Amino acid sequence: MKITNILLDVVSIPRHTGFVCQHAIVRIVTDEGIVGIGEMSDFSHLPKYSVDVRDLQATLQASLVGRDPFELIAINREMAEMFPETMYYYEKGTFIRCGIDIALHDLVGKALGVNISTLLGGRVRDKLKVCYPIFRSRTLEEVSANVDVVRKRLAQGFDVFRLYAGVNPDADEAFLDQVRQEFGSRVTIKSLDYSHLLDWKSALRTTKRLEPYGVQLVESPAYRNDFEGLRNFRMGVDLPVSEHVWSFKQLQDMIRHDSVDILNIALIFIGGFQAARKAAAAAEVSGKGVLIGTTQELSLGTAAQAIFGASLTNLNAISDPTGPELYVDDVTTEPVRYENGYLLVPGADKPGLGMDIDWEKVERLKVEGFSWGAQKVANLQDRTSSS
Repeated sequence: MKITNILLDVVSIPRHTGFVCQHAIVRIVTDEGIVGIGEMSDFSHLPKYSVDVRDLQATLQASLVGRDPFELIAINREMAEMFPETMYYYEKGTFIRCGIDIALHDLVGKALGVNISTLLGGRVRDKLKVCYPIFRSRTLEEVSANVDVVRKRLAQGFDVFRLYAGVNPDADEAFLDQVRQEFGSRVTIKSLDYSHLLDWKSALRTTKRLEPYGVQLVESPAYRNDFEGLRNFRMGVDLPVSEHVWSFKQLQDMIRHDSVDILNIALIFIGGFQAARKAAAAAEVSGKGVLIGTTQELSLGTAAQAIFGASLTNLNAISDPTGPELYVDDVTTEPVRYENGYLLVPGADKPGLGMDIDWEKVERLKVEGFSWGAQKVANLQDRTSSS
């Protein structure tokens, strides 16, 4: 079997908040008619550099056409050389490598007639407990709208939430206080997510203020790659500390500095199944826990996250993939399913990812001649005009 083509279709889908996100649907076509599907998720959050989708497609075609798709390790290594780590949280290289790696695993699973879970060694669970994100309240006036999100999502079965915090501690505290008063023990706040916005000392002061409201852990409470600061923060709180994994060098530094308790591993930030499995193994060897992170994927990317999480024996914290619930539309014939606050892993009896694409939807949502840099500017302008 040989790869004969690589195709990228960029779809543009708004969230319920109005923010528009772009995702590239990857197709790896073979001479036997088997097509592997992957997702490069939520490129809207990349930094100021741009990615031209047609140039990227041509680059991938030049590298992969004629290759045997079963050469997963060799292709993964070549992709890592073409799109190397930069020690940055949102970097285009890992997004690109992730989409290709998911599509290759989907293709191989389909060729063998097995679910990707089989390729990863099987499943130890069929569902993952997940939390719904509450985006930052920048002013006290925004708090009531976020409490209303909790109210609506609790009615849908989501009883665990993570709070993006740190911009306005008064608003964070007002939100947590209202949630506790209205919902009591029915609602759990999994984490305070500072997203590297604060230095560790500022994050520590804010955490001490908010800790009495019963949060379970703290995430990203220091500037990016400040491993000593992250350790200092960890030594100053009784709560577990979590951090995203976005490169193997960063992973090594966090373990060496003993900076975290839990590693937040998402396929999109580390580069796909193979890289994520290495990160999870490093966590297990070093005695660290794991949670499955997110960049708010569509159902395709979320299914991949679920399959990965289902294979881990050291997944010991509530995870984050609820992206499909944030968007007004999707590209699969059926979205991934959530029940009582759990993400259900797609059926083990379906080959590959176990997800089918609705190509009519892809055509309707597709953006031609797309440059992610230009769309990022448009989103920033929309944010400014609406604030």
